Amino acid sequence: MKGRFTFMITSREDEYVKALSNGDSKAFELLFLRYQPKLVYFFTGFVHDDEIAQDLAQDLFFNLWNNRSKLSDIRLFQSYLYQMARNILYNYFDHSLVQEKYEMAQFLSPSVSDDPEEQLFASNLQELINLRVDQMPPQRRQIFRMSRMEGLNNEEIAKRLNINKRTVENHLTVALADLRKMLKVSILLFFH
Repeated sequence: MKGRFTFMITSREDEYVKALSNGDSKAFELLFLRYQPKLVYFFTGFVHDDEIAQDLAQDLFFNLWNNRSKLSDIRLFQSYLYQMARNILYNYFDHSLVQEKYEMAQFLSPSVSDDPEEQLFASNLQELINLRVDQMPPQRRQIFRMSRMEGLNNEEIAKRLNINKRTVENHLTVALADLRKMLKVSILLFFH
C-alpha cells in the first residue's frame, strides 16, 4: 500500500509537471505549495537566514516558471528542483564573495584624502585591520593574506594550499564578516 501511494503522488506530480510545461498556472501553484517549504528549509541550511532563504526559493520558482517549456524533458522533477537550488546557491555565494571583495577593497585601500584627520583615521583603521588579521586562526589568516595582499583568486589559493575551493571561500566569508563587524564598531566609536 505504501509503495502504491508513493506511485500515485509521483504519477500525479508528473501530470502537474507536464501541465506546468504547457503553462498551467494552477499546476505551478500546486508544485509551489508542495516544494517551497522544503526548498526554504534547504536554503536556510546553507545561508542561515530565513529571509534570504525565502528570496532564493522565490528566485528558483521564478526561474522555473520562466523556463517551464523545458520541463517536458525532465524525468525526476524533485532532482531537477534540487539541482536548480544548488545552482542558485552557487550563484548566491559567488555574488556574495564578489560583493565582499569589493567592500573590503574599499576599506583596505589607502586614503587619498588630503585631510590629516581622515588620513589618521585611515591609518588607525588599517592598523586595526592588521591586528585583527593577525588574530585569525593560521589557515584563515594565510588564506586572507593570499587573497587580499597577494591578489590570488580562490582557485589559485586552493591549489597552492592543496585544499578545496569551498574551504577557501568559507574562510574568506568568515574573515570578511569578522572584519566587517570590527570595522562597524570602530567607525561607531570614532564618530561618537
